[in-house]
This record gives sequence, structure tokens and C-alpha cells, in this order.
Amino acid sequence: MEPRNPWQALTRSRFPLGSWPWRAAAYLATGGIVGGLACLVLLVLGVFSLLLVGLPLLLLSGIALGSVERLRLRLVDLDPAPDPHRVPAAPGLTAWLRLRAGEQATWRELGYGLLLATVLWPLDLTALAVGVGLPVTLLSAPAQLAVDGHEAKVVKAYLVTSYPEAFAAALLGALLLVALAYPLAAVAGARAALARALLAPRETDAGDGGIGEVIASRARLVDAFEAERRRIERDLHDGAQQRLVALTMTLGLARLDAPPGPLADQLAKAHGEAGQVLTELRELIHGIHPQVLADYGLGAALADAADRSAVPVDTDIELPRLPVSVESAGYFAGCEALANIGKHSGAAQARITARYADGVLRLDVEDDGRGAADPSRGSGLTGLADRIAVLDGTLTIMSPPGGPTLLRVEIPCRSLPAPPESSASSSPRTASSSVRD
Repeated sequence: MEPRNPWQALTRSRFPLGSWPWRAAAYLATGGIVGGLACLVLLVLGVFSLLLVGLPLLLLSGIALGSVERLRLRLVDLDPAPDPHRVPAAPGLTAWLRLRAGEQATWRELGYGLLLATVLWPLDLTALAVGVGLPVTLLSAPAQLAVDGHEAKVVKAYLVTSYPEAFAAALLGALLLVALAYPLAAVAGARAALARALLAPRETDAGDGGIGEVIASRARLVDAFEAERRRIERDLHDGAQQRLVALTMTLGLARLDAPPGPLADQLAKAHGEAGQVLTELRELIHGIHPQVLADYGLGAALADAADRSAVPVDTDIELPRLPVSVESAGYFAGCEALANIGKHSGAAQARITARYADGVLRLDVEDDGRGAADPSRGSGLTGLADRIAVLDGTLTIMSPPGGPTLLRVEIPCRSLPAPPESSASSSPRTASSSVRD
């Protein structure tokens, strides 16, 4: 396996003969150049920042320097360093600046820029001078002696007056060039590791962006699901239901016109079946998204569901209009709880309490039944919990054997929808009454 960075290359026996020593030298040399330029730019921007003019440019300089350093990192690190910045959700310079100012990666890049401009680039040049400059100077001793003709002062300290001394110095330079290639590559590897640690994406960066995108995409899926539900309801109401009504009327008229006998009996049977299908379709449409929920909100819809419950239900509901997805989930939670009470609990009385406070919808459904509610028995509570979890909500069930049972739903909804323009739903709907005896 080919080495991917200087640390891995140092363990290879053919390291001095490969390209990694030259890669390390090039990385440190360009680091000195970029660091010197960064020092100059930051000094200028620092002066302007005293007047608050250079602060945005100072922030942008860190982002630009980070991009350059990630490109330069390829000299000694074959594993690419991706851009840690996220793509703005909205177009425009303002959205871009707001996003960049809030990202940890931006401030890490600025910190790296300050570190490079003050500390790292002198260290890069020092390591390069010792690891490359000293051996190359010794190697050039014969050339220096030839230029001067009499003597040459190598490395400002060693006086060479003859060619044997010059070639001895050159031999020493060649040995040092090989020997110092190892620490030079080690320094370059350490510098690259520091750059990657500060400039490459971190799990927290990916996590924040990932979670945000998951939350946003989940919200979009919920809205799309609600829109599709409403489309199905509209199609059933305006299409299939109207055709069934016409079919029922046609069968009724045919039944009246048919003489007594087997044909009249078949028509009567078909008329009854059509009426039953129409009733079931109306119940299905009502269950998909009842009109009262769309027109008056969750409070009125829960009160209507309580009124239709098989078990007497008291209601204590005070709710404003909430986001459509929250109202839909709250309504079906209440309906599922009431259906379970009627089918499984053996309760004589139930109660619904609903409030919106501190950005959270809280819905409690209680009954005095036998208790011991178990979601694993197929009562629909598992699917209900999954549906509420999509909205970051929670479903809590307290149902000891012998009762009573309390089902509590909590759904966060920080932002409330704008009030509808129509008078039918221009004010929050409040329901607080004893619905059934």
C-alpha cells in the first residue's frame, strides 16, 4: 500500500529515494510564503479593524486562507480535506455571511490564520533552512571555491581553501541531506496534521448540518404528507362520493319503477349496499381530515370527536390555531385514544384536556377503565407514537392494571400560523364544556 502522508512514508526503506522528502520541503517552503503574506494581510486588516471597517474582511480572510491551505495540504497528504462549510439555504450575500459567521469552521480558520501568520511560518522556514539550506550550502562548497578562486566560507563559519576540503564539505552536505530528510518530513507531517485538525470538517460540523437538514427534510415530508392527504380527501369528496350518490339515487328510482319480484329484490339489495358504501366512504373522508379541523382548528375537532365517542367524554380544551401538521397529529392522537377507550378499556367516563403553552401542545386523554394498556397488543399506539415522533413530539402512557389510564401527547410548535382571513377561522377556537353525560 502506497503511503498517504509523511508519517507513513517515514517507515518505508526507500523513503530518501522517493518524492516524499521533496514534498515535505515544498510544503514547508510554500508555508513560509503563504504565512508571510498572511502576516502582511492580517496586519493591514488589523489596522482597519480598529475602525470596525476591516472586521468582515478579517473574517473572510480566514475563509480564503482555509481554502488555500486545504489545497496546499495535498502536497503531503493524499487524503483530500473537504470544505467544512455548509451551503446556505437561501441565495444572497446576506444569507451566506450569516451562515459563515455562525459556523465553528469559520472561526477555526481564522484562528489557524492567526497562528500561521505569527508562529507557524517562521517555524516552517527554520525547519527548511536546517533540513535543506544547510546541506545544500555544504554541497555547493566546490562551486563557491571555483567562483572565488582562493577560498570559500561555507555556512558563514567553515573556511575552505582547497578542493579536497570543498569536496569533503560537499560529501558531508550529501549525507546531511539524506539524514535530515527524516526530521524534515516529520515536521511537515506534524504541520499537515495540525492543518487538517483545524481546517477539515469535524463530526460536530457534519452533525450540526446533518441534523439541521434532517429536521428540515422531515418537516418538508410532513407538509407533503398533509398536502397529499388533503388531495385524496378532495378527490374522494368531489369524485367518488358524488358518483356513489348518483348511483344510489339511480338504484332507488329503478327500485321504485321495478315490479315486485326477483328483480325488485336485487335492486333493493344493490340500493342498500350502495348506501352502505356511501356511508363508509363519508366516514373515511371524515377520518382523513375532517372539515371542522380545517375550518376551526384542533380544539373544535377534538370537541367534535368527543361528541361522537362511544364513551361519555368531558372536554377541557383551550387552544389557538396551530400549524397544520401539529393539529393533524393532535387530532389523530385524540381520535386513536378515544377509539381505544371505546374498544379496550371498559371505561364509563373519559376526559380530554388540551393546552398550548411555552411553545408546546399538551394533550391528555384519561379514562377510568381497567388500565394495563399495552402498545404491543396492536392497539395502534405504536404507530401513533411514530407519527408524533416525526414532529419531535413524545407519547407517554400511564396505565397501571386496574386503571386509570392517562395518554399524554406533547408536540413542540414554536411558531404559530398567521390568522386566517376568513371570519370562520379568524380567531382562535376555544372549547371547554361537558360534551356528554
